Amino acid sequence: MNVQHFEKGLHYSDREFLLLAKKIGRLATYCERLKDEASWIRIDADRRPTEKAQDRIKVTITVELPKAAFRVESRRSTALRAIDRCIEKLEPQIKRYKEMHTGKGRARTHYMRARKKRAA
Repeated sequence: MNVQHFEKGLHYSDREFLLLAKKIGRLATYCERLKDEASWIRIDADRRPTEKAQDRIKVTITVELPKAAFRVESRRSTALRAIDRCIEKLEPQIKRYKEMHTGKGRARTHYMRARKKRAA
C-alpha cells in the first residue's frame, strides 16, 4: 500500500501520526487490492482560517485503485476527527468496489447484464 501524506499549516504529534496510520491501515481490511503496488492513498490535511472553529481543519483522502478512484473530504475541528469522518465515507465505497471487482459480485454483475440483454 502506497500512502502519501501532505500537511499544510498543520503538524501532527507522534501519537497522532500513529493513530492516523492505524486508521488508514484499517481500510485495507475491507479490500485486499488496497495492499497492491498499483493502488495508493493520498491524504491532504490543511489548516484554514475560517470563522467557524469546527471547520478549521480540512482533510481530503484520495484512494486510487485499479479501475476506480475515490475522493472524500471532511472539515472538522481536529485532523483526527476529520480523518474519522473521511474513513466513514470511504468504507461503503470500498466495500461496493470489492463486490463489483472480485468474486461473487463480479459474477452477479455479469449475470444481471446478460439477463437485461435477453429481456431487451
